Amino acid sequence: MRIGLLTEGGYPYVSGDARLWCDRLVRGLGQHEFDIYALSRSERQEDEGWVPLPSQVSRVRTAPLWTAEDDGVGYGRRARRRFAECYGELAAVLCAGPSEEPSALEADRFGSALYGLAELARDEGGLVGALRSETAVRALEHAVRAPGAARTAREARVPDLLAVAAHLERALRPLSLDWYEDDGLGSVDLCHAASGGPAALPGLLARHFSDVPLLVTEYGVRLRTHYLSATDASPSVRSLLAAFHSRLAAEIYGRAALVTAGNTHARRWQERCGADRDKIRTVYPGMDAARFAEVGESPECADPDTLVWVGRIEPTKDLISLLHAFAEIRKEEPKTRLRIIGVAAGPEGAAYLGHCKALAAQLFPDEADGLHAVGDNPVSFGEIGGPEVPALADAYASGAVTVLSSVVEGFPISLVEAMFCGRATVSTDVGAVVEAIGGTGLVVPPRNPRALAEACVTLLRDPERRERLGAAARARALELFTVEQNITAFHGIYLEIVSRHPVRRVVLDDTTGEPLPFAVPAEAHLPGRWTDSGARVVARGGPGWAAGPPVRANTPLPATEGAR
Repeated sequence: MRIGLLTEGGYPYVSGDARLWCDRLVRGLGQHEFDIYALSRSERQEDEGWVPLPSQVSRVRTAPLWTAEDDGVGYGRRARRRFAECYGELAAVLCAGPSEEPSALEADRFGSALYGLAELARDEGGLVGALRSETAVRALEHAVRAPGAARTAREARVPDLLAVAAHLERALRPLSLDWYEDDGLGSVDLCHAASGGPAALPGLLARHFSDVPLLVTEYGVRLRTHYLSATDASPSVRSLLAAFHSRLAAEIYGRAALVTAGNTHARRWQERCGADRDKIRTVYPGMDAARFAEVGESPECADPDTLVWVGRIEPTKDLISLLHAFAEIRKEEPKTRLRIIGVAAGPEGAAYLGHCKALAAQLFPDEADGLHAVGDNPVSFGEIGGPEVPALADAYASGAVTVLSSVVEGFPISLVEAMFCGRATVSTDVGAVVEAIGGTGLVVPPRNPRALAEACVTLLRDPERRERLGAAARARALELFTVEQNITAFHGIYLEIVSRHPVRRVVLDDTTGEPLPFAVPAEAHLPGRWTDSGARVVARGGPGWAAGPPVRANTPLPATEGAR
């Protein structure tokens, strides 16, 4: 089958989010054909180029989400009236305020406004200029002043309205793309969005215009990320943007054929944000187990007196509690050492790392074994790639127990890596930690240094239990979290969606231009001579004039030419 893979700030860019799992998915499903539709987040990301693409990627189309040139489209009176009506309806829905369970009427109003704008963009050639116009700001102003508007919306001032209009213009840029014709997303059998939000919006429009089924995968719920960000904006701006993103998420979940979550924690968020429980499938992230095989098969190589922490250094990892817990551990087991291995995440992470190093120096003065020995600190900080830790597997090999002290966590990648290495773990009960480790590690409440210390001391004093837990953890990781299980799961989901939601296409005869009955047999999804046809294919619902090649802003490139 032909898959349209939709990404935003991710694959195929070198620095993209979810780059690894998308690349593994595409390479693992060599029997299918992939078209990549990618939205870039920055000019720097585009300059860094793409990862090498496999042969099953037939073409790549990209569009910048970080900028949009004025399309220069001049609207006539009727088009201006259509835009004012659709945008005004969208603004009215947002000003009604977000609710935990949006009514069917509100969902219909939002969907009608969104698809009305998409149809206008398709008919007129773009929406960029209109979304930046004074008409858009006046529509927002009218909506916030209308009777029945939410209190926080009524408090919006002109700067707030300008900020909301700018955000909506950026979020709705995919509506102006030329991806939705019958030789674009209209020609694929399935759209697979690698995340929610902007990445899923092209798939939503492909479903609207051509009835192409949509699959949405979220390893981190996009709506949750929005709720936790933009804290510096005014309450009015946050309220209106939260309303937009919650309505968009509900529309995406409602129109998607299936939604996949990376864990039960993400699944609960999806259900809370409007996803139908019967549509959700849990597909765990697939990780490369081979890189940890040597360490996992030799658990005796670990230092029995060393604790290891691995990850990105930032305040949510709560290394402060870990250091205080280690102080308690040293009282019970004086020979114990702690290795913190990772890099700081941005300026905030760098400042936090400096604070942690200062606290470690204060809590643990340098120690020496004798009068003539050089003292050192029992807490060490390092990075992967250095002389002491040349590879990621070496980080976990250096200690007998891996510790996670986070107060906020999605899917605990570092814990799963430790499980592949056959290490016993002590972790805080946050996010999907319990789901990931099952019964193969010890779990304590977050922000509780004493409980964390007691659990670590328990494992340090019981090597047989460490070995049993490590072996069970490795077996669990090999069963649930490998690349192979991830690819197998998505292959089954693809077949399930296509079998339940086949795309109905009309095949036109090259000679007469008339529709050919029974021209698309059931085996058309299988490669073979019966799929080689000179007839033109038009997706159901597509206009006849769209059968020819449309004018494009960027020409699709073959994978061999586009990879750089």
